[in-house]
Amino acid sequence: MIITARPSLVQWSFEGCAIHRFKPITLPCLSKISVRIKSNERRIKINCGLRASYKKKPPSKVISKEAIQVIQALKLAKSSPQKIDQILKERFTRLLKDDVLDVLSELQRQNYLDLSLKVFELIREEEGYGTMLSLYSDMIMFLGRRKMIEEAEGIFCGVMERGLRPDTRMHTEMIGAYIQVGMMEKAMERYGSMKESGCKPDRLTFMILIRNLEKVGDKEMVEALKEECFQFVDYPDKFIQEVEHKQKHAKKRSLHIA
Repeated sequence: MIITARPSLVQWSFEGCAIHRFKPITLPCLSKISVRIKSNERRIKINCGLRASYKKKPPSKVISKEAIQVIQALKLAKSSPQKIDQILKERFTRLLKDDVLDVLSELQRQNYLDLSLKVFELIREEEGYGTMLSLYSDMIMFLGRRKMIEEAEGIFCGVMERGLRPDTRMHTEMIGAYIQVGMMEKAMERYGSMKESGCKPDRLTFMILIRNLEKVGDKEMVEALKEECFQFVDYPDKFIQEVEHKQKHAKKRSLHIA
């Protein structure tokens, strides 16, 4: 059984797999929250996050058979550039738009770097895909997590060379990529360029910067960013409390592990 709730005051209690009104519990105001309950286990799994607030392509409920076949074929041919090119030319280019994007997302999810880059390069040259900023943001995030900063920078610069304007998410993913490799100065430079371009930072932008500046002990910059939250974030006081609460929880957890 799956229960989906939006941030609000929800009343519930659990007895086996039944649900009864009992005691009010205030849910965190981050994003959509999904609660999964297995009938044979009293276990609750809650998934939430700031990234969910971005307007991305809704994921397909089920990857199509055609997309799965192309994914499997590419994985089997990964050691043969000629076979990969043949599959992309004869089968991949015939897929529907959603299937094309699903293939790339699935290759990224499974950490197939070379195949993901190959498919990405092909997609962005196709009509109707080259202006999709989410396509570039996803790739920057993928490369950033692998600490491939030069490649991530190349994609970001390529967006501007095409005459496109990076959005909030793309700037934020680039900031995150810099932080992944310990380049806090570059991350702050990107943050400054983001504001200069007229692109407003959001909750995720501030969350990433504040948490990582706290880690390196730059208290002055942390306080400056908290002040800027009042300019760009809705309900800034509540947001700052959330950030500070997470920081305290992270410190306690690290001390417990040590």
